[in-house]
Amino acid sequence: MAFITYVRPEELAPQDRVADPDNIIQVHAVHPAVMRQHYELYKQLMHRDGPLTRRERELLGVRVSALNHCHY
Repeated sequence: MAFITYVRPEELAPQDRVADPDNIIQVHAVHPAVMRQHYELYKQLMHRDGPLTRRERELLGVRVSALNHCHY
């Protein structure tokens, strides 16, 4: 399993923090603008209204991760 160093939220300037402590989001903290963009994309994909429920979206994410042999 790969290891990627990331910046802890408390090491970021307050304006560069996002409301998600998830490591996948925080790995982008080395470039805060990219982290914020990734977080905004995630919120749009997972939380906005659409034809799939939040549960269905999460299940699809889990299934794709399994197919890709992702251990995260």
